[in-house]
Amino acid sequence: MARSARRQRAARLGRALFSGPVVPADSFREDVIAGLSLPQKALPPKYFYDAQGSRLFEAICRLKEYYPTRAELALTRGHIGAIVRFARKRSTLIEYGSGESVKSQLLIDALRPSAYIPVDISDHALRRAAAKLQRLFPWLDIRPVHGDFSRPLKIPMAHAKGRRVVYFPGSTIGNLTPDEAHAFLRMTRGQVGPDGAMLVGVDLRKDANLLHAAYNDARGVTAAFNLNLLARINRELGGDFKPRRFRHYAFYNATLGRIEMHLVSFARQAVNIGNHRFVFEAGESIHTENSYKYSIDGFRALARGAGFKGGKIWLDPKGLFSLHGLAAV
Repeated sequence: MARSARRQRAARLGRALFSGPVVPADSFREDVIAGLSLPQKALPPKYFYDAQGSRLFEAICRLKEYYPTRAELALTRGHIGAIVRFARKRSTLIEYGSGESVKSQLLIDALRPSAYIPVDISDHALRRAAAKLQRLFPWLDIRPVHGDFSRPLKIPMAHAKGRRVVYFPGSTIGNLTPDEAHAFLRMTRGQVGPDGAMLVGVDLRKDANLLHAAYNDARGVTAAFNLNLLARINRELGGDFKPRRFRHYAFYNATLGRIEMHLVSFARQAVNIGNHRFVFEAGESIHTENSYKYSIDGFRALARGAGFKGGKIWLDPKGLFSLHGLAAV
């Protein structure tokens, strides 16, 4: 494709990015007020990913302690032929939470999809990833959707060809409770249809010390990522959080099989967001994220109950991470 044609296509792509559904500021405000009103204060992890949060998460993925990204890249590279045979060439590839799209590049290059539909709640991350992929693959039909993939979305399927395959890497499904994950898988099963499939990254249960290090890195990048959520509330909702009065706290809850991330108040304090006032006691926390870890059999059972059969499973060389190829029943 000529350089001028590439520029024209990139310009069209930039305009198209505005056409998808946007998470309104009112929804952010409502979710924050509702979450901070709970007995155990909580904030939805999907709001981590403003522009600064997306940059911080990309930095997390490069940390030596954070094994999931390297492990998933290793298994993708090592098994790309089998993954493509399962997904089928020239399929329509839908990716939830596209982010930097590093793993997507490997899959797109081998799969040669008829269309690629990245979905992300972060407009900044979506724009950057889509533009980068368009430069790398000028032949690729990219149809970005800016929206919250945890809710039903209208996916632009017009003229899409081949099998519908949802790609959900990074173990983002671990941020959902098992009930939420089941509902999400059922929703995805409806989107891909009877001949469809799903490729989903799932972090596996492992030594608690390895998990602790991954979410409490020595450089404090994960702490900055967690605390940025308070800064975002201040920027976008007019809150008066003082982030230095909170600290990042992450631990492995062995009973529930999940990492929990919290922001803990150093002292008794009050925070205002508009007309709403929230009082924090010393040691009280805001629960900001879960990251569930699964056994292979446990996740297969969850997917089976949502209308998928476990077609294939690929592991990284160290057995830390899994990619499940699920076929619609």
